[in-house]
Amino acid sequence: MQVSREVELEGHIIDSGIMTRVFDKIMDMGGNFEIIVFNVGKRKSDPSYAHLQVNAESEDQLHAILSEIHRYGVRLREIRDVTIVPAEGDRIVPKGFYSTTHHPTSIKFGGNWIPVQNIEMDCLVVINPATVSATCTPISKLKKGDLVVVGEEGVRVSPPERPRHISTFEFMQGTVSPERPSETIIARIAAEIIDLKKKGGKIAVVGGPAIIHTGAALALASIIRKGYVDVLFAGNALATHDIEFNLFGTSLGMDLSTGKPVTGGHKNHFYAISEVMRAGSIQDAVRKGVITGGIMFECIQRGVPFVLAGSIRDDGPLPDVITDSMEAQDCMREHVKECNMVLMIATLLHSVAVGNLLPSYVKTICVDINPSSVTKLMDRGTLQAIGVVSDAGTFLPLLDKQLELQGGSF
Repeated sequence: MQVSREVELEGHIIDSGIMTRVFDKIMDMGGNFEIIVFNVGKRKSDPSYAHLQVNAESEDQLHAILSEIHRYGVRLREIRDVTIVPAEGDRIVPKGFYSTTHHPTSIKFGGNWIPVQNIEMDCLVVINPATVSATCTPISKLKKGDLVVVGEEGVRVSPPERPRHISTFEFMQGTVSPERPSETIIARIAAEIIDLKKKGGKIAVVGGPAIIHTGAALALASIIRKGYVDVLFAGNALATHDIEFNLFGTSLGMDLSTGKPVTGGHKNHFYAISEVMRAGSIQDAVRKGVITGGIMFECIQRGVPFVLAGSIRDDGPLPDVITDSMEAQDCMREHVKECNMVLMIATLLHSVAVGNLLPSYVKTICVDINPSSVTKLMDRGTLQAIGVVSDAGTFLPLLDKQLELQGGSF
């Protein structure tokens, strides 16, 4: 005996591919559907509307299907208030808690729709009845007695729609290929960056040590100096090798001007760390004239905040590195709230960490020499992501050149 529920979805569900994904998900999970109403927008700017009946062989199967398609913005036609359950202890989630997507989300509470604040993926929704507010809360921040949303009932998700105008993000949506005209793409990206900055937007860079190793440190420093970077996310390695390059002209002991190893150069990054330790911090090392150029130098000079998140692999680390991963995550979380675009360059792990904190409407540019790394990063940004398969040493100098040609400094 089949069971069914009626659902609906609306918006630009055809050209964004959402409708097709909903149909595919229902059938892939063994269910079927009937289209009751399907109104197609007549103009490009008009939304479409679909009213479906979803059928399954059992309540469990139907619940599983509805849970999956909910993430595409599908909602039950009969919408009741959310169910809330108090957490029985710190970091103890109620059974069946609602796990957030990174899409804008609202919940129905007290008969009204309330936006969920600070949305990010894989968190909980906690309601404060006193302020009639809902907050996206990571499990690490869950406290005993917090009122947690359980199930999808009364939760509305709004996936990002395909842009209504031609842009780089529409031009390249959902594709990763090394066989693309790099200079043309980078010119388009530069135009997007300049346009965003003119509108007062903020840009974050997530960078790995390959930026230094490939000789792109000076290009990124130039981009920061021009005012196109509002926050830098990295680890101990990028900062250490950037400072090593400034002090000794090497990165991991390799002379970047000749491409040849330097005798005893494998110790240079330890000397670099020690010099910063002696000064007290990166800022103090810049102030005292120890560090005279490079990425970290430009961040200090322009007042660009940076978050250096430590790892178990670190040497030293530098005194500015945050070795408590939860503290580093909280610090990144505060900065991404204000970001409108993120450039992820040659660092899969740090990029995934930042990507997990980003709402889906933040434009994301993923640059890596490994196509599979680009694909993993783009999967977190849906239509708002561009993938560029490129060496950092090629991408950043070309981007710096295009920013100079098209926009100059901010």
